[in-house]
Amino acid sequence: MEKKKALALVGALTIAGSSLAACSTTDEGSKEGGSTSGEKSSDKQVLNIISGSDIPALSPTVATDSVSFTVLNNVQEGLFRLDENQEATPGVAESVDVSEDGLTYTFKLRDSKWSDGSDVTAKDFEYAWKRVLDPKSGSQYAYIMYIIDGAEAYNTSKGKADDVAVKAVDDKTLEVKLTQPAEYFKSLTGFGSFMPLKQEFVEKQGKNFASKPDTFLYNGPFVLSDWKTDVGWSYKKNDQYWDKDNVKLEEINTKIVKEVSTGVNLYEKGDIDLAGLTSEFVDQYKDKEDFDTRLDAAMYYIQMNFKNDLLKNKDIRKAIDSGYDKKQMADVLLNNGSIPAYYYVPKDFAKGPDGKDFRDGNEGFGSYDASSAKASFEKGLKAVGKKSLKLELLSYDDDNSKKISEYLKGEWEKNLPGLEVTIKQQPFKNKLDLESKGEFELSFAGWGPDYQDPMTFLDMWVTGGPYNRGKYSSDKYDSLIKSAQKEVDAEKRWQALKDAEKTLLEEDQAISVMYQKGVSLLRKPYVKGIVNHKVGADTSYKWAYIEGK
Repeated sequence: MEKKKALALVGALTIAGSSLAACSTTDEGSKEGGSTSGEKSSDKQVLNIISGSDIPALSPTVATDSVSFTVLNNVQEGLFRLDENQEATPGVAESVDVSEDGLTYTFKLRDSKWSDGSDVTAKDFEYAWKRVLDPKSGSQYAYIMYIIDGAEAYNTSKGKADDVAVKAVDDKTLEVKLTQPAEYFKSLTGFGSFMPLKQEFVEKQGKNFASKPDTFLYNGPFVLSDWKTDVGWSYKKNDQYWDKDNVKLEEINTKIVKEVSTGVNLYEKGDIDLAGLTSEFVDQYKDKEDFDTRLDAAMYYIQMNFKNDLLKNKDIRKAIDSGYDKKQMADVLLNNGSIPAYYYVPKDFAKGPDGKDFRDGNEGFGSYDASSAKASFEKGLKAVGKKSLKLELLSYDDDNSKKISEYLKGEWEKNLPGLEVTIKQQPFKNKLDLESKGEFELSFAGWGPDYQDPMTFLDMWVTGGPYNRGKYSSDKYDSLIKSAQKEVDAEKRWQALKDAEKTLLEEDQAISVMYQKGVSLLRKPYVKGIVNHKVGADTSYKWAYIEGK
């Protein structure tokens, strides 16, 4: 979601709006909600939720964050989509034929329509994908399509659009050729960047495209409506959607709320149906029937800007990493199911060729050690000729982020004498903009997976990568990632990925990973069928419904 959902922390509030992700489990009642009976509850099918952030981008060409990708997942549909069981299931594609060598995918499209009543065609996919890859589009997510033959060359101005191996054979047939076999490709086609666009409509809208609900076309379960900046938005059921009989909800109202306490109050008053919780509310509600908690696959970390002369020093970066207690942060400060992380590829996420989890036998790198952190800091200061230094921590403007940022400031200033930290809190979209421009020293960031493979976390740190905003660069790291991308031997590939993570965190201390995200929330018992995903968009409302309210 950034890529790989440019997942940024927007606080516990987004749990009900767009950026709540779960592991491989679905929300309670999801199987019932996904039935094909077409039966509807007698209850009014309206869901009321909140989000800690507005929608940064509606266009799949430029979307980079978890909020935008979750909105796109519910108002658009790709060739495939993740279902209630986290499996890639046909979306606009009715079927797919994969060649024996695993390189050529031939998708047959079903009869489906845009919200204006026109047909969705294979050409809509070819146009949209090549639009993402067009160097002029400035898409930060173009690299996710590099698995397609000719995609990287076109995106880096070394090839032509016609050389990209995506071809609309006819209105109902799309042929795609890959550079190497990729078992996850079907699920990848359900990711936000792979959504279709109708060329005629996009060009007619010009610069206004995707700027408001009526300058966008929809082919998913819902259409967007009533989008008011910094206030909220609504989804309405899409009557043109091919599978509309299995969409129960008629309306979803999303209100932007940045304070967790406000969200809890709205929940208690019955104004909203879900609310995310921070630590101070967990103990209060943990024994309630409507309380739930789970471990997510999203990782949160401190990104350090290598363009800063002081942060180029590894000892200073090492001091920053070991100068705060990750366990206390997760267990006490967050207290929401999050766990301390000394690794970047999450637990219970991806299994290797031996069937074992990536984390099996390797809990990570580094540990909290105040005395060691102090020694590293002093060594680093001496090397850069300083007796003290000031650093700014870029963060989000929600309650949870403020709490974590203040904790980090306190720990660092206590354990690293001579360090002064200032906190710069920014709204979600503004923070992403500052990061993309490299205008930060330390940045509190998050990342969620786009597909179920360690590469979705690790390839972002290659030299020049669009989400490598701290400008970390290592020939060894680049070589390991490139090797893993091309390696056909599964065991050798897996080892290259493990070596890359070790290089990133132990040898280079490029980032400081804080925790693997946990989620605690309140959910009204009459809310059924919301599906939370481990990869790609965080949430699907297609199968959600209200029953017993």
